[in-house]
Amino acid sequence: MNFQHTEDRRMLADTLNRFISEQYSFATRDKIALSTQGFSAPLWARFAELGVIGALFDEASGGFGGGGFDISVVFESIGRGLVVEPFLDTLIVGRAMARSGSDAQKATLHSLIDGSQIVALAHGEPDSHYELARVVTTRARRNGAGNGGVWTLDGAKAVVQHGEHAHVFLVSARTSGADDDEAGITLFLVPRDTAGVSVRGYRKIDGGRAAEVSFDNVTLGDDAVLGSVDQGFATLEFAVSCGVLALCAEAVGAMDVAKDYTLDYLRTRKQFGVPIGSFQALQHRMADLLLDIEQARSAVINAAAVLDGERIVRERAVSAAKYSIGRIGTRVAEECIQLHGGIGMTWELPLAHYAKRLVMIDHQLGDEDHHLERFVALGSA
Repeated sequence: MNFQHTEDRRMLADTLNRFISEQYSFATRDKIALSTQGFSAPLWARFAELGVIGALFDEASGGFGGGGFDISVVFESIGRGLVVEPFLDTLIVGRAMARSGSDAQKATLHSLIDGSQIVALAHGEPDSHYELARVVTTRARRNGAGNGGVWTLDGAKAVVQHGEHAHVFLVSARTSGADDDEAGITLFLVPRDTAGVSVRGYRKIDGGRAAEVSFDNVTLGDDAVLGSVDQGFATLEFAVSCGVLALCAEAVGAMDVAKDYTLDYLRTRKQFGVPIGSFQALQHRMADLLLDIEQARSAVINAAAVLDGERIVRERAVSAAKYSIGRIGTRVAEECIQLHGGIGMTWELPLAHYAKRLVMIDHQLGDEDHHLERFVALGSA
């Protein structure tokens, strides 16, 4: 199998890396991450103009990419710059809409691709423990009959990325079945300004903002349903798998930068009159770290290659990548900080922020323990 990127992908990566290095310095990123908005609307529009968002979607959806390697190229660059703009949820929600949306819903994809509409996935619940099928507190009931029926939505969602500024939420709700059943989950597109929707925002530990979103007697029409009633799990699973791949690629980008910072430090920091990188013990630790990073990169390549393949193959590859990223990302964060010594923990040093982001990626969309169990379970399915 040829793992070389196409010319278009290489050009995209070069353009995006250059833009981030020139327009998204660490000082700029830090200011954006700590702002009340949690991202930069002007820069989000610039990313859209560059075609970065469009690379996440296929031509039928109005984009020009959409493959697993397109996603990995974009998010690896995002990881290198610690970009906090809402790429992840745009990918997840947009791919769900592209897969199962009605013609009217798909027609709105252009507003995601041009950056004019912010969307957010509202799926996780306090007691879900990363399990996609565990939708308990958020429920929807149908009032009336036929196509003119009306839905009433109640419940709450946790850690909704950029929830304060999202125009539309993709909400998973239990419409039938037991709490852990895959059948019985329905997806709804809920505008932020719908009566009964309330949002409480807060700052995230690794930069940017998230929110708790609650739904109190929210009234929706049938046109809010994404896909078929009770059959939303397959769409949710595929869209989240795209997001997991994106997170894994982002982590590889962040690892590369943390590695580069550490190598530079080992070459310049002196002890006993010589660079500490000349000490054999530190050379061995760094060599082991480089091998781990390449293993993580291989796992991402494997997942990207089968993203559009058969379900079990796709889901096992994605879970394997996320397990590897969780384990290796945490080790990279710890080793790079230790090799820097005390200075590695200082807020002013970018390395500390890369380390923090690597640790937090492990906890997004399922940590390493969750994905190891899932990988094993899928293998026996």
